[in-house]
Amino acid sequence: MNTTPKDLLDAGVHFGHQLKRWNPRSKPYVYDNRNGISIIDLEKTHALLQEACSVADEIVASGKDIWFVGTKKQAQDIIKEVASACQMPYCANRWMGGGLTNFSTIKTSLAKYRKFLKMDESGELAKLPGKEEAAIRRQMSRMNRNFEGILNIEELPAALFVIDVKNEEIAVAEANRLNIPVIGLVDTNSDPTTVTHPIPGNDDAVKSIRIIAETIAEAIQSGLSNRESKQSSKVSKKVLPEKAFEQEEEVEVTLPEGYGDESENS
Repeated sequence: MNTTPKDLLDAGVHFGHQLKRWNPRSKPYVYDNRNGISIIDLEKTHALLQEACSVADEIVASGKDIWFVGTKKQAQDIIKEVASACQMPYCANRWMGGGLTNFSTIKTSLAKYRKFLKMDESGELAKLPGKEEAAIRRQMSRMNRNFEGILNIEELPAALFVIDVKNEEIAVAEANRLNIPVIGLVDTNSDPTTVTHPIPGNDDAVKSIRIIAETIAEAIQSGLSNRESKQSSKVSKKVLPEKAFEQEEEVEVTLPEGYGDESENS
């Protein structure tokens, strides 16, 4: 991990909420209270961020995906940008209730949306009667808002990365119910015990959100590289025996001198 405590300080990750809004369970990660504001201990944030990066690297290297979730205004553009850059699914507009716990229904709706998109690309949608086309396009507009970022998913994610666990409490609760690990940016007004891997930090400032999200994304990129190297090594192992067999076929057999003379003389 290339991010240092100084980088976190410069990004304002240490600024928590006002004391009147703090959650008592965030106390272990609070360094001090100044001018009515909780100050987060960046040494602990850095250590937990490093731990979260190791977890993200391992998950992605094993061939699984991490779902980025951040629907608050400050996080939406960052989540879209960072998740797209590391080829991970994301939810940036709104969390659909049952997005994890009712995943079979979500898959059905996704298949329907993909069907509509193909009809639109082929021109088949434009050939439908006007009212029917308009109704489908309105439905597609709603689907795009709900399914942007998860259009191609086929299975549940191996983990969630969440910005503001209090704002995304439904997503966190669903993940906990299914025993899906959650990596979460947790401010002092949130309960860090609700997530598997809490990262104490400011979840309101754009700079703070960006540095945490980009650091996790770097770990995911590392995991993707490890995944590709594992896949290529598996392919090479399958190819090697075939090459060895081809080499054995090309071996020339040299008979000893005078072989077969006895049969000619008889």
